[in-house]
Amino acid sequence: MTDASQNEQTAQPEQTQQAQPAEPAPAPTPPTLEELLQKAEAAVQEHRDAFLRAKAETENVRKRAQSDVAAAHKYAVENFATELVAVKDSLEAALATENATAENFKSGVELTLKQLKSAFEKFNVAEENPVNQKFDPHRHQAISMIESDAEPNTVVAVLQKGYKLNDRVIRPALVTVAKAKTVA
Repeated sequence: MTDASQNEQTAQPEQTQQAQPAEPAPAPTPPTLEELLQKAEAAVQEHRDAFLRAKAETENVRKRAQSDVAAAHKYAVENFATELVAVKDSLEAALATENATAENFKSGVELTLKQLKSAFEKFNVAEENPVNQKFDPHRHQAISMIESDAEPNTVVAVLQKGYKLNDRVIRPALVTVAKAKTVA
């Protein structure tokens, strides 16, 4: 035999082996109902635990936020109060002086007023003195109306200054408002 014929003979069995179909893999057995139920129960328990943790975390965040808000309300004026303590100290020192003259009292009161104005500026408390301005019921409280040469509904006198905190009226100015003169 020649080499070529030997190669043909050895090649043929390989072809016959390749031509034979491979045995199919055994089909996986479907999970039983009990196994499916156990998997579902485990998933339910896992989701329930996650829900309970999320609910507890939400409750903790809510309680923390409530305590933060309560603390903010409780100590909101702490810095302002600290500034006012210095004003009170100055007033007490003025009253404690034994041999005070009217001039000493006046200069002490002026210095104390300067401290108070500084505290007001620091915390955006602004004075409202609306003389010769149009009457604004949101910022002013009219006590009376008088006949005047001024334009009607103009503030002609301020009986008590008003105050604003960050553009919010905390005390309206008490004012007298002009009204048109009546012709007699």
